[in-house]
Amino acid sequence: MRLINLHPTRGSGVLLGVLPLLLILLFYTGASAARHAENTSDKLLPTFSQMVESTGALVTRTDPTTGDIPLVADTSASLTRLGIGLAIATGSALVLGLVIGTLPLIRSTLGPLVGVIAVIPPIAVLPILFITFGLGEASKIALVVIGIMPAMIRDLSAFIAQLPQEQIIKAQTLGANSWQVMMRVALPQALPRLISIVRLQLGAAWVFLIAAEAIAADVGLGYRIFLVRRYMSMDIILPYVAWISLLAIIMDYALVRLSRIAFAWAHEGAR
Repeated sequence: MRLINLHPTRGSGVLLGVLPLLLILLFYTGASAARHAENTSDKLLPTFSQMVESTGALVTRTDPTTGDIPLVADTSASLTRLGIGLAIATGSALVLGLVIGTLPLIRSTLGPLVGVIAVIPPIAVLPILFITFGLGEASKIALVVIGIMPAMIRDLSAFIAQLPQEQIIKAQTLGANSWQVMMRVALPQALPRLISIVRLQLGAAWVFLIAAEAIAADVGLGYRIFLVRRYMSMDIILPYVAWISLLAIIMDYALVRLSRIAFAWAHEGAR
Protein backbone atom coordinates (compact mmCIF):
# COMPACT_ATOMS: atom_id res chain seq x y z
CA MET A 1 0.00 0.00 0.00
CA ARG A 2 1.50 3.32 -1.12
CA LEU A 3 1.11 6.41 1.02
CA ILE A 4 -0.33 8.34 -1.92
CA ASN A 5 -3.28 5.92 -2.05
CA LEU A 6 -4.25 6.28 1.62
CA HIS A 7 -7.34 8.45 2.10
CA PRO A 8 -8.72 9.31 5.56
CA THR A 9 -12.36 8.70 6.38
CA ARG A 10 -14.56 11.66 7.30
CA GLY A 11 -14.09 11.06 11.03
CA SER A 12 -10.35 10.50 10.88
CA GLY A 13 -10.00 13.49 8.58
CA VAL A 14 -11.58 15.73 11.21
CA LEU A 15 -9.27 14.34 13.89
CA LEU A 16 -6.22 14.86 11.70
CA GLY A 17 -7.29 18.44 11.04
CA VAL A 18 -7.83 19.19 14.74
CA LEU A 19 -4.57 17.54 15.87
CA PRO A 20 -2.18 20.36 14.77
CA LEU A 21 -4.39 22.95 16.47
CA LEU A 22 -4.34 20.96 19.71
CA LEU A 23 -0.56 20.64 19.53
CA ILE A 24 -0.22 24.41 19.05
CA LEU A 25 -2.49 25.07 22.04
CA LEU A 26 -0.55 22.61 24.19
CA PHE A 27 2.76 24.15 23.18
CA TYR A 28 1.49 27.65 23.92
CA THR A 29 0.08 26.58 27.28
CA GLY A 30 3.38 25.04 28.30
CA ALA A 31 5.44 28.00 27.09
CA SER A 32 3.13 30.50 28.80
CA ALA A 33 3.24 28.58 32.08
CA ALA A 34 7.04 28.41 31.94
CA ARG A 35 7.42 32.15 31.33
CA HIS A 36 4.97 33.06 34.10
CA ALA A 37 6.77 30.73 36.48
CA GLU A 38 9.88 32.85 35.96
CA ASN A 39 8.11 36.20 35.77
CA THR A 40 4.50 36.63 36.90
CA SER A 41 4.33 39.99 35.09
CA ASP A 42 5.30 38.56 31.70
CA LYS A 43 3.29 40.12 28.86
CA LEU A 44 4.65 38.25 25.86
CA LEU A 45 2.74 35.01 26.42
CA PRO A 46 -0.35 35.77 28.52
CA THR A 47 -2.25 32.92 30.08
CA PHE A 48 -5.68 31.95 28.76
CA SER A 49 -7.30 33.32 31.92
CA GLN A 50 -5.67 36.70 31.32
CA MET A 51 -6.87 36.74 27.72
CA VAL A 52 -10.40 35.80 28.75
CA GLU A 53 -10.46 38.54 31.38
CA SER A 54 -9.13 41.24 29.04
CA THR A 55 -11.37 40.23 26.14
CA GLY A 56 -14.36 40.00 28.45
CA ALA A 57 -13.84 43.64 29.40
CA LEU A 58 -14.01 44.60 25.72
CA VAL A 59 -17.25 42.67 25.32
CA THR A 60 -19.13 43.61 28.51
CA ARG A 61 -18.03 47.19 29.14
CA THR A 62 -18.93 50.20 27.03
CA ASP A 63 -16.45 52.83 25.90
CA PRO A 64 -17.19 55.97 27.95
CA THR A 65 -16.31 58.24 25.00
CA THR A 66 -18.51 56.54 22.40
CA GLY A 67 -20.97 54.46 24.40
CA ASP A 68 -20.20 51.42 22.23
CA ILE A 69 -18.97 47.96 23.18
CA PRO A 70 -15.42 47.93 21.75
CA LEU A 71 -15.34 44.42 20.25
CA VAL A 72 -18.80 44.79 18.71
CA ALA A 73 -18.02 48.23 17.28
CA ASP A 74 -14.64 47.11 15.94
CA THR A 75 -16.10 44.00 14.33
CA SER A 76 -19.01 45.87 12.78
CA ALA A 77 -16.77 48.59 11.34
CA SER A 78 -14.24 46.14 9.89
CA LEU A 79 -16.84 43.80 8.39
CA THR A 80 -18.67 46.73 6.82
CA ARG A 81 -15.50 48.02 5.17
CA LEU A 82 -14.47 44.55 4.09
CA GLY A 83 -17.92 43.70 2.75
CA ILE A 84 -18.17 46.86 0.66
CA GLY A 85 -14.65 46.39 -0.67
CA LEU A 86 -15.25 42.75 -1.58
CA ALA A 87 -18.57 43.60 -3.26
CA ILE A 88 -17.02 46.33 -5.42
CA ALA A 89 -13.99 44.20 -6.31
CA THR A 90 -16.06 41.10 -7.09
CA GLY A 91 -18.60 42.96 -9.24
CA SER A 92 -15.89 44.78 -11.15
CA ALA A 93 -13.87 41.59 -11.61
CA LEU A 94 -16.91 39.77 -12.98
CA VAL A 95 -17.74 42.45 -15.55
CA LEU A 96 -14.19 43.21 -16.67
CA GLY A 97 -13.12 39.57 -16.49
CA LEU A 98 -15.97 38.54 -18.78
CA VAL A 99 -15.23 41.30 -21.30
CA ILE A 100 -11.46 40.80 -21.33
CA GLY A 101 -11.67 37.03 -21.33
CA THR A 102 -14.31 36.75 -24.05
CA LEU A 103 -13.29 39.48 -26.51
CA PRO A 104 -9.78 39.03 -27.97
CA LEU A 105 -9.49 42.70 -29.01
CA ILE A 106 -10.25 43.88 -25.48
CA ARG A 107 -7.93 41.23 -24.05
CA SER A 108 -5.06 42.49 -26.19
CA THR A 109 -5.79 46.08 -25.19
CA LEU A 110 -6.48 45.81 -21.45
CA GLY A 111 -4.87 42.49 -20.54
CA PRO A 112 -1.30 43.84 -20.27
CA LEU A 113 -2.47 46.85 -18.26
CA VAL A 114 -4.33 44.65 -15.77
CA GLY A 115 -1.30 42.39 -15.49
CA VAL A 116 0.97 45.34 -14.66
CA ILE A 117 -1.42 46.80 -12.08
CA ALA A 118 -1.88 43.39 -10.45
CA VAL A 119 1.80 43.19 -9.50
CA ILE A 120 2.02 46.69 -7.97
CA PRO A 121 2.16 46.41 -4.14
CA PRO A 122 -1.10 48.02 -2.97
CA ILE A 123 0.46 49.19 0.31
CA ALA A 124 2.78 51.38 -1.77
CA VAL A 125 -0.17 53.42 -3.03
CA LEU A 126 -1.72 53.84 0.43
CA PRO A 127 -0.34 57.40 0.86
CA ILE A 128 -1.83 58.30 -2.53
CA LEU A 129 -5.21 56.97 -1.41
CA PHE A 130 -5.10 58.99 1.80
CA ILE A 131 -4.20 62.13 -0.17
CA THR A 132 -6.91 61.48 -2.75
CA PHE A 133 -9.75 60.19 -0.59
CA GLY A 134 -8.77 61.59 2.79
CA LEU A 135 -8.65 59.65 6.05
CA GLY A 136 -12.29 58.55 5.99
CA GLU A 137 -13.93 55.29 5.02
CA ALA A 138 -13.36 55.74 1.28
CA SER A 139 -9.58 55.32 1.49
CA LYS A 140 -9.83 52.12 3.53
CA ILE A 141 -12.36 50.57 1.18
CA ALA A 142 -10.34 51.74 -1.83
CA LEU A 143 -7.24 49.95 -0.54
CA VAL A 144 -9.17 46.67 -0.28
CA VAL A 145 -10.54 47.13 -3.80
CA ILE A 146 -7.23 48.13 -5.36
CA GLY A 147 -5.45 45.40 -3.44
CA ILE A 148 -7.50 42.47 -4.75
CA MET A 149 -9.46 43.59 -7.83
CA PRO A 150 -6.62 43.55 -10.44
CA ALA A 151 -5.57 40.03 -9.47
CA MET A 152 -9.20 38.90 -9.57
CA ILE A 153 -9.71 40.37 -13.04
CA ARG A 154 -6.49 38.79 -14.29
CA ASP A 155 -7.32 35.34 -12.95
CA LEU A 156 -10.94 35.35 -14.10
CA SER A 157 -10.17 36.65 -17.59
CA ALA A 158 -7.42 34.06 -17.99
CA PHE A 159 -9.85 31.30 -16.97
CA ILE A 160 -12.50 32.49 -19.45
CA ALA A 161 -9.94 32.83 -22.24
CA GLN A 162 -8.96 29.18 -21.72
CA LEU A 163 -12.49 27.82 -22.09
CA PRO A 164 -12.69 25.18 -24.83
CA GLN A 165 -12.94 26.92 -28.20
CA GLU A 166 -15.38 24.26 -29.32
CA GLN A 167 -18.02 25.68 -26.96
CA ILE A 168 -17.75 29.14 -28.50
CA ILE A 169 -17.80 27.76 -32.05
CA LYS A 170 -20.89 25.66 -31.33
CA ALA A 171 -22.68 28.62 -29.76
CA GLN A 172 -21.95 30.78 -32.81
CA THR A 173 -23.05 27.98 -35.12
CA LEU A 174 -26.40 27.99 -33.34
CA GLY A 175 -26.68 31.72 -34.01
CA ALA A 176 -25.34 33.23 -30.77
CA ASN A 177 -23.84 36.72 -30.96
CA SER A 178 -20.97 37.99 -28.81
CA TRP A 179 -23.29 39.04 -25.96
CA GLN A 180 -25.04 35.67 -25.91
CA VAL A 181 -21.74 33.80 -25.95
CA MET A 182 -20.61 35.91 -22.99
CA MET A 183 -23.82 35.43 -21.01
CA ARG A 184 -24.72 31.82 -21.85
CA VAL A 185 -21.34 30.17 -22.33
CA ALA A 186 -18.74 32.12 -20.36
CA LEU A 187 -20.78 33.48 -17.44
CA PRO A 188 -22.17 30.17 -16.04
CA GLN A 189 -18.68 28.64 -16.01
CA ALA A 190 -17.07 31.81 -14.64
CA LEU A 191 -19.29 32.13 -11.55
CA PRO A 192 -17.95 29.10 -9.58
CA ARG A 193 -14.45 30.14 -10.57
CA LEU A 194 -15.16 33.65 -9.31
CA ILE A 195 -16.14 32.28 -5.90
CA SER A 196 -12.85 30.36 -5.75
CA ILE A 197 -10.97 33.54 -6.65
CA VAL A 198 -12.75 35.47 -3.89
CA ARG A 199 -11.74 32.75 -1.43
CA LEU A 200 -8.11 33.05 -2.54
CA GLN A 201 -8.16 36.84 -2.17
CA LEU A 202 -9.97 36.87 1.17
CA GLY A 203 -6.76 36.71 3.21
CA ALA A 204 -5.19 39.54 1.21
CA ALA A 205 -8.33 41.64 1.66
CA TRP A 206 -8.04 41.28 5.45
CA VAL A 207 -4.36 42.28 5.30
CA PHE A 208 -5.10 45.48 3.36
CA LEU A 209 -8.03 46.34 5.61
CA ILE A 210 -6.03 45.93 8.81
CA ALA A 211 -3.14 47.94 7.35
CA ALA A 212 -5.48 50.81 6.48
CA GLU A 213 -7.17 50.70 9.89
CA ALA A 214 -3.83 50.64 11.66
CA ILE A 215 -2.73 53.87 9.97
CA ALA A 216 -5.89 55.97 9.97
CA ALA A 217 -8.97 54.84 11.90
CA ASP A 218 -10.71 55.39 15.21
CA VAL A 219 -12.56 52.06 15.23
CA GLY A 220 -11.93 48.63 13.74
CA LEU A 221 -10.14 45.39 14.49
CA GLY A 222 -6.87 46.60 12.98
CA TYR A 223 -7.15 49.91 14.83
CA ARG A 224 -7.59 48.14 18.18
CA ILE A 225 -4.62 45.82 17.63
CA PHE A 226 -2.26 48.66 16.81
CA LEU A 227 -3.69 50.85 19.56
CA VAL A 228 -2.83 48.39 22.34
CA ARG A 229 0.48 47.23 20.91
CA ARG A 230 2.23 50.24 22.43
CA TYR A 231 1.35 48.79 25.82
CA MET A 232 2.41 45.27 24.75
CA SER A 233 -1.13 44.10 25.54
CA MET A 234 -0.77 40.63 24.08
CA ASP A 235 -3.75 39.53 26.16
CA ILE A 236 -5.87 41.68 23.80
CA ILE A 237 -3.87 41.31 20.59
CA LEU A 238 -3.91 37.50 20.53
CA PRO A 239 -7.69 37.18 21.08
CA TYR A 240 -8.28 39.81 18.39
CA VAL A 241 -6.06 37.90 15.96
CA ALA A 242 -7.93 34.70 16.82
CA TRP A 243 -11.27 36.51 16.30
CA ILE A 244 -10.16 37.79 12.88
CA SER A 245 -9.07 34.27 11.96
CA LEU A 246 -12.45 32.88 13.03
CA LEU A 247 -14.30 35.49 10.97
CA ALA A 248 -12.17 34.65 7.94
CA ILE A 249 -12.83 30.92 8.40
CA ILE A 250 -16.57 31.54 8.63
CA MET A 251 -16.52 33.65 5.46
CA ASP A 252 -14.49 31.03 3.62
CA TYR A 253 -16.86 28.26 4.72
CA ALA A 254 -19.87 30.32 3.62
CA LEU A 255 -18.32 30.77 0.18
CA VAL A 256 -17.64 27.04 -0.10
CA ARG A 257 -21.23 26.20 0.82
CA LEU A 258 -22.56 28.81 -1.60
CA SER A 259 -20.48 27.35 -4.42
CA ARG A 260 -21.50 23.77 -3.66
CA ILE A 261 -25.20 24.65 -3.41
CA ALA A 262 -25.43 27.04 -6.36
CA PHE A 263 -22.98 25.24 -8.66
CA ALA A 264 -23.07 21.60 -7.63
CA TRP A 265 -22.08 20.56 -11.16
CA ALA A 266 -18.69 22.29 -10.73
CA HIS A 267 -17.88 20.07 -7.72
CA GLU A 268 -18.76 16.68 -9.20
CA GLY A 269 -16.02 14.20 -8.45
CA ALA A 270 -14.42 16.45 -5.80
CA ARG A 271 -13.26 14.64 -2.68
